[in-house]
Amino acid sequence: MKKRQKQPRGAGGRGLFRALTYRNYRLFFFGQGVSLVGTWMQQVAMSWLVYRLTGSPLLLGTVGFTSQIPTFLVAPFAGVLADRCNRRRLLLATQSLAMTQAFLLSFFVLTGSIQVWQIIALSLLLGVVNGFDIPVRQSFVIEMVEEKQGLANAIALSSSMVNAARLVGPSIAGLLISVLGEGACFLLNGISYLAVLLSLAAMRVKPRPPVTTSRSILHELREGVGYAASFVPIRAILLLLALMSLTGMPYAVLLPVFAKDVLRGGPHTFGFLMGAVGVGAFSATLYLASRRSVIGLGRLIAVSCALFGFGVAAFALSRVLWVSLLFLSIAGFGAMMQVAASNTILQTIVEDDKRGRVMSLFTMAFMGMTPFGSLFAGALAARLGAPVTVQVGGVACMVGALIFAGWLPTIREKVRPVYLRLDILPEVAKGIQSASELSVPPKEP
Repeated sequence: MKKRQKQPRGAGGRGLFRALTYRNYRLFFFGQGVSLVGTWMQQVAMSWLVYRLTGSPLLLGTVGFTSQIPTFLVAPFAGVLADRCNRRRLLLATQSLAMTQAFLLSFFVLTGSIQVWQIIALSLLLGVVNGFDIPVRQSFVIEMVEEKQGLANAIALSSSMVNAARLVGPSIAGLLISVLGEGACFLLNGISYLAVLLSLAAMRVKPRPPVTTSRSILHELREGVGYAASFVPIRAILLLLALMSLTGMPYAVLLPVFAKDVLRGGPHTFGFLMGAVGVGAFSATLYLASRRSVIGLGRLIAVSCALFGFGVAAFALSRVLWVSLLFLSIAGFGAMMQVAASNTILQTIVEDDKRGRVMSLFTMAFMGMTPFGSLFAGALAARLGAPVTVQVGGVACMVGALIFAGWLPTIREKVRPVYLRLDILPEVAKGIQSASELSVPPKEP
């Protein structure tokens, strides 16, 4: 009689929430979930505050630029630190600094002393903090779930957490802004950071082997870039993500313009628009969490990018609220599907000693390109109007999706030997699946 082989905890059945069987990830999931509600409240309040004070799409784009440009500059070095240092301690530091920024912002707004230059300075501070936080947090996932079989579900659940917060946060923010003003949103966001700090402190993480190296940070940075650039699937995923962030994602910066000037609404309308994006994105993460295999994610990236571009372009043409909400839901679904699928592929295939650096490149592509798009979109919207600007971005994403689809045969060709070696898909290793079914990228052979 054959002895039954023991399955990893994160593998196999257990439904949508199988990654929650890992204690450390469970702590992170609930702590970060509370904090993210506050984060989305602050994001809505910040955009509305800037547009209320200035009425300028250009300044909306400027604030978006200053809050995100540090990610582009800082993230590569943060990736090297993530590969060298204790990731949990780094996260405790970054989350504490983000909490301080929220409390400072609430102080200035509640005392009535807020000025636009203060908003820009504090946005810049938060951008620097996020530039370190995001690559470290992304690379810390493997330490919380311990096994690569649980990564895909953990990443999907993390994305669902972000978008569940996106549903709740903007709705609360719209109500609070109407009743108490933007300062209340900033204050509650500061308090919400306590949840994630407590969850990080309560984790029991296995110590990583000490990293001793005489190589400089710049040398390790070049090594990480060369590793990612030399492998076609990783390079293609990052380039498409960068295109989407540069041309498509800046629509979010212009949402206050659509809420106030195009749809003739107020903060509630803005909250509804943000919530619609969250509905679509949350639906995408539930679908990804229900998947039991990474097969087909490459093709899904191309389809989701095209869907995002279509949703954004169609939203820009709408002048009716419910139609706008529908197309924003489609855009949110496509964007989250692309980002989460890209994250899953990269996290699964990357070598552990380069994880932080590759995830820093992921952060640069996803968030680091957005500030350039935000600044350009703000300037273009001031000349041509927000609808035309958003339409151009949507069309660019659809074109990029077509080009990526043309790369899929090459990606499939490179994938098969890598996943056989990783033994992540035992059914493939046994020959049950054919090579043509694989559309997910690997690490370098």
